[in-house]
Amino acid sequence: MATVALVVHPEHPDAPALARQAEQWLEAAGHVACRVRDDVDPSAAELDRTVDLAVSLGGDGTMLRTVALAAAQGVPVLGVNLGRLGYLTEVEPAGLTPALARFLEGDYTLETRMTLEVTHEGADGAATRPPRVVLNEAALEKTVPGHTIRLMASIAGHPFVTYVADGLLVATPTGSTAYNLSARGPILSPGLRAMVLTPVSPHMIFDRPLVLEPEQWVRLELVGPRPAVLVLDGQGAEVLEPGDAVACRMAERPARFVTFGPRDFFSILRSRFHLPDR
Repeated sequence: MATVALVVHPEHPDAPALARQAEQWLEAAGHVACRVRDDVDPSAAELDRTVDLAVSLGGDGTMLRTVALAAAQGVPVLGVNLGRLGYLTEVEPAGLTPALARFLEGDYTLETRMTLEVTHEGADGAATRPPRVVLNEAALEKTVPGHTIRLMASIAGHPFVTYVADGLLVATPTGSTAYNLSARGPILSPGLRAMVLTPVSPHMIFDRPLVLEPEQWVRLELVGPRPAVLVLDGQGAEVLEPGDAVACRMAERPARFVTFGPRDFFSILRSRFHLPDR
């Protein structure tokens, strides 16, 4: 008997019905289904250790929140695409029941993706809340229109440079095709282990993205005089005051995606961006 958590986008018109269909199928087959809203705070809730699979019923945003819930326990995630892009999802709604059957039969593979552990530190150096795990990026952004923020960056404990910009991203290879791409950062193959440091609208001569080894953790301290916000995978907004810092490092546990065959990342990229064949 398996336990399957269904992480449901609460406002998508098709998600609740699809969740009911999956619950009925699982229970008829002798398994346990539990439903989780995708808008719970991942820092305050995580999936139980007894969960064998988390199913994301929504778009890529729901997938990101499902990974945040599942990563701490190493629970594999199956993405069902109810959104527009579907970069991260594996199956369409009509394929959910066959996908569940294949998973329960052991007919699947696991694809691992690097995640980031992000810690918000106060001016005294103490963490303001437990570290968060993100799949795409940590974004530090300005709050005052018409003004920049200043972020003193250290890499692996060594001072590097003070960025003057509208914002700064620390992205994973998976996140390289998200906000990082919009900020003209590089596209990384998702199987890599690396971090991308990308300034957003920089006001300085050094304006290039920087690709780091996964062990080269990053600390970004907000210096003078305006506040900033920290946004993790596009969710929430924690206010940073001058003297606060954000530390980003490769998380101990990667995200684990259920797949049913090799994913051709470059074919997906070509399709999503309507790239010509020649």
